[in-house]
Amino acid sequence: MFALRAASKADKNLLPFLGQLSRSHAAKAAKAAAAANGKIVAVIGAVVDVQFDDNLPPILNALEVDNRSPRLVLEVAQHLGENTVRTIAMDGTEGLVRGQKVLDTGYPIRIPVGAETLGRIINVIGEPIDERGPIDTDKTAAIHAEAPEFVQMSVEQEILVTGIKVVDLLAPYAKGGKIGLFGGAGVGKTVLIMELINNVAKAHGGYSVFAGVGERTREGNDLYNEMIEGGVISLKDKTSKVALVYGQMNEPPGARARVALTGLTVAEYFRDQEGQDVLLFIDNIFRFTQAGSEVSALLGRIPSAVGYQPTLATDMGSMQERITTTKKGSITSVQAIYVPADDLTDPAPCYYIRSFGCHHCTLACDCRTGYLPCCGSTGFDFSNHGP
Repeated sequence: MFALRAASKADKNLLPFLGQLSRSHAAKAAKAAAAANGKIVAVIGAVVDVQFDDNLPPILNALEVDNRSPRLVLEVAQHLGENTVRTIAMDGTEGLVRGQKVLDTGYPIRIPVGAETLGRIINVIGEPIDERGPIDTDKTAAIHAEAPEFVQMSVEQEILVTGIKVVDLLAPYAKGGKIGLFGGAGVGKTVLIMELINNVAKAHGGYSVFAGVGERTREGNDLYNEMIEGGVISLKDKTSKVALVYGQMNEPPGARARVALTGLTVAEYFRDQEGQDVLLFIDNIFRFTQAGSEVSALLGRIPSAVGYQPTLATDMGSMQERITTTKKGSITSVQAIYVPADDLTDPAPCYYIRSFGCHHCTLACDCRTGYLPCCGSTGFDFSNHGP
């Protein structure tokens, strides 16, 4: 009897150890599953097919090509069968060969977030591209996330003063809302955004995020230097107030289709974790749709109206729904929207207006009026899109 009791007591003492052992084994198994290895079986431009022996990665997982410099990240877009996934490259695929080893990271693309990103320029996968060394932070966040729930949202309205009289008079901006600058090529959308950054970001006092989506590298460089001269970005200390995220027009379509989400993720961290009122500038959101159309064609999807991707409404809605005001903080977004051939009935501008909602003000830029900045309210009647 004494021996049985001693054995029972010993078993009880072993329970925590056994539990710890099982948790350790589960962690190792999860890590092994996350680190599944595959090999490249096809490379077609920005599309890379990867075959796995087991542990097929889920959709939107990030894969990394082994022993490649610079780092190349692939995002899983489709499952083709026979343990093969079709991925979209976030950088150039030059030099890739069949049979090359690919590692599954086990999670979607994650980027650095937090105050350490202020004053820095990062790309779509969160790597610094300003030649100022690595970003010293352990905080990361996935670029794919759900929109805030209804119970988390705030309905309070407050006017955001821009200091630009024509804007404050004709179409005052709502704090925590979305503002669209609609216009054709060369009418001053980027100039107006840069003026808003100069006026609002400096007087705002909070944090700002600028996402350059598919636009000219020269404009991004000019903006960076102007922010340094204006004191918005400080190279000497940690008093910078803005983070820059660039995916310019020379980038592959995968990068241009995801860089807006990268910038939004940086802004969401400031809103949700630090309770900040964040300004999010996006130039140009049309390039987000354009890149999505390129990716859709590369994946073999049947195009929709005017050649756009069939998932245009879903892609735009899932991103715009994340730009909102919660009880913790707000994101006020100013977005430049290129209007193809000055046609506001084009599906892309139409979906922008629908996703913005009628309670957000939109502007139409028309330089033919002779007024600078060339802005006029489009009104809230979506049946008439004239300026």
